[in-house]
Amino acid sequence: MALLGSIARFDTPPEVTGRLTRLRMPVAADFEEWAELRAASRAFLTPWEPTWPYDDLTRPAFRRRLRRYVRDMREDRAYPFFIYDKRSGELVGGLTLSNIRRGVAQTCSLGYWAGERHAGKGFISDAVRAVLPFCFGALGLHRVEAACLESNGPSRHVLAAAGFKAEGVARAYLRIDGKWQDHLLFAVLDSDLK
Repeated sequence: MALLGSIARFDTPPEVTGRLTRLRMPVAADFEEWAELRAASRAFLTPWEPTWPYDDLTRPAFRRRLRRYVRDMREDRAYPFFIYDKRSGELVGGLTLSNIRRGVAQTCSLGYWAGERHAGKGFISDAVRAVLPFCFGALGLHRVEAACLESNGPSRHVLAAAGFKAEGVARAYLRIDGKWQDHLLFAVLDSDLK
């Protein structure tokens, strides 16, 4: 964890704990477990994610990723977490709070992924529910936004179960799997959880 040092809003890197999961910031020692899980899940994840860079699963690319994470956290632009099974300690996926906007908006975007062998076991739902108090408390946000492909039923279920409300469709919203695709937009407000 020494790589992270002090980040803008926190003296130490934040951790979030759910009923099933523990979320913490990625560090260099996570590379092998992360690369193995992503490689084993590539075909499963490809339809739901942006096109992976050619060197995405290499150690130099991971080091670049960590440097970007540190910069984003220091600048209060994004907070990345790896998601671990609280019982086994195994990496099961990731979650990122990005596009943080302060001022009149007080909002961020939520994204997440699960390794194929961990999908459908409740880890992502637990992690999303667990991170919302962090968003509304520690980060002082008012709104958390998320988007998913219209065909992604499991993601729609995760968001609905965490209290997100559907807000409409954004045409050609994100470039996923090499194509601009429509996305369903969702949001949850701090007042929705009270």
